[in-house]
Amino acid sequence: MTEETQNTLKVGHKAFDHFTHGLATGEWDLFLEMLTDDFTFWFPVGSFHGLNVGKERAREFFHYVNEVFGGISITSIERVTSSETTVVFEFRDEGHMRGEPYKNRIAVSFDIRKDKICGYREYLGSDGKSN
Repeated sequence: MTEETQNTLKVGHKAFDHFTHGLATGEWDLFLEMLTDDFTFWFPVGSFHGLNVGKERAREFFHYVNEVFGGISITSIERVTSSETTVVFEFRDEGHMRGEPYKNRIAVSFDIRKDKICGYREYLGSDGKSN
């Protein structure tokens, strides 16, 4: 593993820890501090569907996540894959979505530049009721 790949994996794990904390508590500041000024993210559904640009847009998105879910727990990490610039976490989560029980399989991808996250992509895996 190259030094760059090791750094990417280290930064990715730190970001995922902050991401997990944000999902569970609604406190996103530590995660948002890790974003570059030119941060972009892609989301597969809803009002944030497609490419979104900027830290402020990210703040709006994660506020929306808090409103919809009100706390999500990661129940297992299935796989972590990395390259020199990207780390992908596949995991299972559960909680409540708009007051109804929720379970899902998710993959999130963090693009890393030095010690910051410059890109994020999310992929949903099931119908939100099973995992």
